[in-house]
Amino acid sequence: MPRLLAFLALALLTGCGSLHPPAQPAAQRAPEPAATPRAVAVAQQMVGKPYRYGGNTPRGFDCSGLVQYSYGQAGRMVPRSTTEQYSRTRAVSVAQKAPGDLLFFHIDGKPSHVGIYLGNGRFVHAPSSGKQVEYASLSNDYWNKRLVKVGRF
Repeated sequence: MPRLLAFLALALLTGCGSLHPPAQPAAQRAPEPAATPRAVAVAQQMVGKPYRYGGNTPRGFDCSGLVQYSYGQAGRMVPRSTTEQYSRTRAVSVAQKAPGDLLFFHIDGKPSHVGIYLGNGRFVHAPSSGKQVEYASLSNDYWNKRLVKVGRF
């Protein structure tokens, strides 16, 4: 009997060591690494779509709507407004920016415009009424002087 108890105790202890911690619920997991390149690709596919204030579909986009749509199509839910996107991203240095990072611009006395960085100083954004989703460059003085944050989800 003592041998049986010792065996059962050993088996029980050995079994505990092989248990894995429970998986996090999907809502708490970090985004899949594939989300960022997919969001970049989706945003680039939207070039030429019309600007529409409050828009977040291919029928028309405003700047934060383009970000929300692009990341949403890649499986990552992001906030709707520029202000929320600004506050929910962590800042990275301009030197550390990478494709998929969000570029925030100070236009109307506050961070009020956002684009998706593509690499090589280029980004895609929905500029303003009467225009279309387009590519732009950080080498352009207008954008370079107004850049206030590089944000990453």
